[in-house]
Amino acid sequence: MGIARRVIQQFQKPGIGYLALVCLTGAVLFLSGNRFSFLSFSNDQWVLLYAMVAAVQILDRYVFRLPPDGNVQSMDSSVYLAAIFVYGLDFSLCILLFSSCIALFHSQLAWWKHLFNFSIYSMMISGASVVFALLGGENGSIDNYHLHAYILTLIAYFCINALTFGLYLYLVHKGNLFEILRSFLSDALFAYLSTLLLSLVLVILIVSHRSFGLFLFLAIAMLLSHAFRQLFNMYDQLNEKANKDQRTGLFNHSYFEEKLEDYIKEYRERGTTFSLALLDLDDFKKYNDKFGHPRGDKLLGFFGALLKEACEPDQLFVARYGGEEFAIILPGFAQVQAKAFIDNLRKHVNDTHYEGVEVLPHGCLSFSAGIVEVGEMSYDKSQLVDLADRALYVAKAKGKNTVLLYGEQSSLPTSIEEEINEIEQHIRIFLSKDVYTFKHSKRVFSYAFEMADELRLSDEERRVLALGALIHDIGKLEIPRDILNKKSRLTIEEWEIVKKHVLWGKEFVLATGKYKELVPLVELHHERYDGKGYPHGLKGHEIPRLARMLCIIDSFDAMTTERPYQDTKTFEEALHELERCSGTQFDPALVQAFVPYIRHKTGSAIATARQQANG
Repeated sequence: MGIARRVIQQFQKPGIGYLALVCLTGAVLFLSGNRFSFLSFSNDQWVLLYAMVAAVQILDRYVFRLPPDGNVQSMDSSVYLAAIFVYGLDFSLCILLFSSCIALFHSQLAWWKHLFNFSIYSMMISGASVVFALLGGENGSIDNYHLHAYILTLIAYFCINALTFGLYLYLVHKGNLFEILRSFLSDALFAYLSTLLLSLVLVILIVSHRSFGLFLFLAIAMLLSHAFRQLFNMYDQLNEKANKDQRTGLFNHSYFEEKLEDYIKEYRERGTTFSLALLDLDDFKKYNDKFGHPRGDKLLGFFGALLKEACEPDQLFVARYGGEEFAIILPGFAQVQAKAFIDNLRKHVNDTHYEGVEVLPHGCLSFSAGIVEVGEMSYDKSQLVDLADRALYVAKAKGKNTVLLYGEQSSLPTSIEEEINEIEQHIRIFLSKDVYTFKHSKRVFSYAFEMADELRLSDEERRVLALGALIHDIGKLEIPRDILNKKSRLTIEEWEIVKKHVLWGKEFVLATGKYKELVPLVELHHERYDGKGYPHGLKGHEIPRLARMLCIIDSFDAMTTERPYQDTKTFEEALHELERCSGTQFDPALVQAFVPYIRHKTGSAIATARQQANG
């Protein structure tokens, strides 16, 4: 009973159940299309069968890969298609049966993979044969009046292949089914076009010259496969040169950004975590000044080799970020695990001697590092890199040869009051242009400062929310005064200009160079939880948590203060509106935190006023 239960549990897994379904379908189609007719073959038919099975085996040895994703292809399908066109479904399935039996004994693949491949080929051959027959195709030589039958037969063969493999990848690895199929089609289309042409060539050669024609086909197919293989090798070499840093042998900055984008996309789609570490070789300039650039380049190469050796066992991605800076992406590592790994690496580097490093302040080779784990505060690659860079900056400021997590001590010792005063000087410009926006920003800041306690934010998150709330509308300085202070309803064109204030605000913050961590709040505080906001249409947890909180605070204050052509709501009316739009415009979990806070705050204020009146 226990064994049966375990078997049932295995088949309830999407990938296992799908494999079983494909294998069952393939077996049924094979048995219905081939009733072991080879038992009554003549000697000539056996010779031809052996020759075509041998052709399949040879072509399977001459696989080639196609860019950009290195898909492995062979031209064995040309043999199966040619057999369908000349001899019919029965004979083609016989070739498949004998070829699969030989592959089972001479291949190191697991038996279930052989069965899966056999079943898919059975489905493709059977499906293609049915299409060929329905379109009026006749076995034998090429029929010029039914060329469409040959083309559509190949399309059917290809579509069955794409769908069966695409569904398997989707069930096992998740992801976007449309993207998987689109990638499969774009990468394999050329190979299948070649297969069609070669299958037609093989038909002509077999019909006219039989065995000798098959020999000529094999020679052509092997030469083409070899040419494709050489072409891919050239592509691979060029691709490696484009992606590698020649001085260190590591991946370069451009390829690092591509991979980081891929990991962020995977995090958003599947929830897989990773951490990013930025490393800076300590006092490299002093070594360069002392021994010259050629020796400095050799040191960079030596350090790069150390990083590569340490990262390869865990399949971590390591790249040269620029100058003496390096980047490591640690898939599956939470920030605490990442810090332990990088810190052990730092100690290993300290203990590794390199000629001349005794002149450096630490007397050994060392680096400083900043680490950040992907999360809601890092909604894109530039933001993630910036957070890691901030931690790296603090690590270097603390004396170097140090590894710090973002948030442990994300800024040098300074008073948040100083930063508030500095940002307030910027937004005071609104006093002369739009006094409402200045006062609105101050009120939103006040709400945000108090909500930080309600949400139990860390010191760094508290700082980011408060400062982001204060500066979130700074981009409105770019809006023309006549639009900003217009008393009548805005036109569509004017509203499009107003919506750009979030992007202008982002540019302003980036230009200062000091408050990059505030960018998500400035840029994204008008995004909606349902994805209908602006400027990017992000939804749900694609929007950083602090930006979702700021959206609620900003909307609440806008509803409860006087604006042209908008009725001012009472606090209770505004809270009802927040609750009504919970799950569409606003994050429901954050609304549940904000509403009780406001009700408690207003209730306390009313009670205090009554006490003062009674007193």
